[in-house]
Amino acid sequence: MNPTLLAPIAVTGFAVAFLHAALPTHWLPFVLVGRGQHWSASKTLSVTALAGLGHVAFTILLGLGLVGAGLAVQPRLGDYFGWGVGALMMGLGLFYLWRGRHDHGEGDVTTRRYASDRAAILALVVLLTLSPCEAFLPIYLAGVKHGWTGFAALSAVLMTATATGMLLFTTLSLAGVRRLGLEKVARYESTILGLALIAMGAGVAFLEL
Repeated sequence: MNPTLLAPIAVTGFAVAFLHAALPTHWLPFVLVGRGQHWSASKTLSVTALAGLGHVAFTILLGLGLVGAGLAVQPRLGDYFGWGVGALMMGLGLFYLWRGRHDHGEGDVTTRRYASDRAAILALVVLLTLSPCEAFLPIYLAGVKHGWTGFAALSAVLMTATATGMLLFTTLSLAGVRRLGLEKVARYESTILGLALIAMGAGVAFLEL
């Protein structure tokens, strides 16, 4: 594996995962439920971290299947594999751009008081775990030529970026920072991701990243 060639993929992956984690649906429910259940800040952050772990684990599981399929197909396609991956990523990027024109961001996050802390924790963890970071999957695809070592490196990037984003914004909200300025992030997430995927796809196809 060439670390130099993997670096731009990892940087793009970090940006994609962090942006995804900045969406209010990835931290605001924990703050609201924590207040409703009268949790301490440390307990709220612990539940956030647990849900984030499930979120990342499910995404890694999906990435595992994607990379496995890619490694099986790559020897048959040879040099055409990079072109195919690049074209697919640019196609996904165009789809995100199209969706961004019709997407006005995440809806209002609603919550309710749970009968017990166990029920609250279970609901939060399950809901986030079953909503993987689908935008990171093309990043795994771009790193297929770096093999399983690249897969491990990108998984570490996903974990770091997601944990940093979720815990950072949860902490700021708990600290009373009411205006985090993330409304525009939610509103333009698809557009930003689309541009990032198109740029990465072009790099994979033409620069052999």
